[in-house]
Amino acid sequence: MGEILVTGATGNVGRQVVVQLLAARVAVRALVRDPESAGLPEGVEVVGGDLARPDTLEGALAGRDTVFLIWPFLTTEGAPAVLEAIGRHARRVVYLSSSGVNEDGERQTDPINQLHADMERLIEGSGTEWTFLRSNTIAFNARGWAEQIRTTRVVRGPDIAATAVIHERDVAAVAVRALTEGGYTGAKHVLTGPQVLSRAEQVHTIGEAIGRPTRFEEVPVEVARRQMLADGRPPALVDALLAGAGTRPESSLITSAVEEITGAPARTFRSWAEEHADGFRS
Repeated sequence: MGEILVTGATGNVGRQVVVQLLAARVAVRALVRDPESAGLPEGVEVVGGDLARPDTLEGALAGRDTVFLIWPFLTTEGAPAVLEAIGRHARRVVYLSSSGVNEDGERQTDPINQLHADMERLIEGSGTEWTFLRSNTIAFNARGWAEQIRTTRVVRGPDIAATAVIHERDVAAVAVRALTEGGYTGAKHVLTGPQVLSRAEQVHTIGEAIGRPTRFEEVPVEVARRQMLADGRPPALVDALLAGAGTRPESSLITSAVEEITGAPARTFRSWAEEHADGFRS
């Protein structure tokens, strides 16, 4: 097996993929924009490169057989050039997609799911072998509430349909299997946690983990948009994040894919909250 290249290696899932590959004694190379500040574990080869600049990827891809791909942009502009560069070196791509992708729909329910659907089509047409990991909402996203919980114990934002939140370590564990074992080519695995939770239930669970009362307070989308823009978030990102608030359909979907692939049941959101409790305490 050739060495694996992990993109998004400093993010919440990519970092876990790197850690778990190292634990499995698999040689891994991490692509990061700034190697000096990556803070990745000893034993990983850290190389500089930027998916926004395909010409910077050749050195990172040289000799790589398999790529774990996280696409960090809001459009597929630039993706064909990146996939072409990958195809010159690697034979296989494992792509982190979204459980919200609906193959039967002509258009997706929101811009983020549309992005993932478009990326899947590009990868399918790229000529490389592929595996899609369609992940549900990742638990680590709740870290975005940390400041509100530390200061007011109240999370204010638009409500979004409940979802079976999945621990990022479970997503990474499945990715490691797909990256290192055969039998996953052409597969589309939908990954979820074991329980469908609303935002209010997630916030309450974090409160129980830190031993303090917490609650979720729904605010209109426009109010949330003004606050997010005032916080300095790019307008395109704000629109993409909020688009699903009114259009994302409710889903009771829970899959057994994590346990079937890894041999261990999916972790609960409560376990995630207990692991990260210190980050929510004032």
